[in-house]
Amino acid sequence: MINEVQFHINELDFMKKYPKELFYMGNIEVLKRKKISIIGTRRPSSYTKFQTAKISSELSKRGVCVVSGAAMGVDSIAHKNAGSKNTIAVMANGLDIRYPNINKSIITSIEEEGLTLSQFKAGFRATSWSFVVRNEIVVSLGDILIVSEADLKSGSMRSVEYALKMQKKIYVLPHRLGESEGTNYLLKNSLATAIYDVDEFVSQFGSICKHNYDGFLEFCKTNPTYEDGIKKFGDKVFENELNGKISVINNIISVN
Repeated sequence: MINEVQFHINELDFMKKYPKELFYMGNIEVLKRKKISIIGTRRPSSYTKFQTAKISSELSKRGVCVVSGAAMGVDSIAHKNAGSKNTIAVMANGLDIRYPNINKSIITSIEEEGLTLSQFKAGFRATSWSFVVRNEIVVSLGDILIVSEADLKSGSMRSVEYALKMQKKIYVLPHRLGESEGTNYLLKNSLATAIYDVDEFVSQFGSICKHNYDGFLEFCKTNPTYEDGIKKFGDKVFENELNGKISVINNIISVN
């Protein structure tokens, strides 16, 4: 069910203009938690995928809510590894549309356990300018902004402009020369701080919250065999497969 936000979200005061309307699906209570925005390219390298997944997962274990834009690439990796109940997806379309379609299952899961937000009424389809509007909300909601990987001329760098205007601290992954030229530009010009050690970075947000840690799903992220999963967790494998949290393909378990 799509609802209209009936209260003021203080973080959105950072925006140039507070939204006239704001709609949501899911658990509005997650807005009260500490939030970090994670964005980046739709075509991340293997290195970026791994590090983004680790950062999102470790932040989630510490009770931090990850905010992103539900796009392919870095966005979906951030949402997926934070876990549906620990993430906010800001949409560039009406909430009755799950876009992009490839992320439909992730978006649906967030609607059920986390939170989806949009400035746009049901039926509105994403346009080039609505993605820009979406990005401003993503940046505004987070206490800080993490840019995993970005080209110099990209939507992610437009989001960086918002963060700079809002005086949000920006963090980036360090990349090799000739790669992720947008984040390298930020480092070169002292506009961002590099995350050289993920464990050290996430430690500033507290210790692991036991109620946010799911040992079974963490085990599944290592892509174990079906037999190893049954041996270690028994019926929990069947339960999580039935509710769609994991998949078993060619005898290998993976997290959805």
